[in-house]
Amino acid sequence: VQLQASGGGLVQAGGSLRLSCAASGRIFSSYAMGWFRQAPGKEREFLAAISGSGSRRYYADFMKGRFTISRDNAKNTVYLQMNSLTPEDTAVYYCAAHYGVVAGTSSGSFDYWGQGTQVTVSS
Repeated sequence: VQLQASGGGLVQAGGSLRLSCAASGRIFSSYAMGWFRQAPGKEREFLAAISGSGSRRYYADFMKGRFTISRDNAKNTVYLQMNSLTPEDTAVYYCAAHYGVVAGTSSGSFDYWGQGTQVTVSS
């Protein structure tokens, strides 16, 4: 599966963005999907994951309900709605896919990665 992330950009603190990740292939619903981010000088960190059907969602504790993952299997797309953004959210955001169920929240639990989209939050 090939993944193409989009929707990043420059936003002021307190603002919102919705990231999208479009996937190729005909069996998108067979893939668990995830979102990660990597800030300069930091390791890639898990944000959220969603099962193939969309019935199960998993979030990093630190997100405190600010981010919401969703998917539209008819459009082969997964989304990350981000609210109340702060400068600490500045990073490159990546979507990832794993065939089957959500196997974990580490980078190694996902097999396919998109190219990343830059999110910059100004103070």
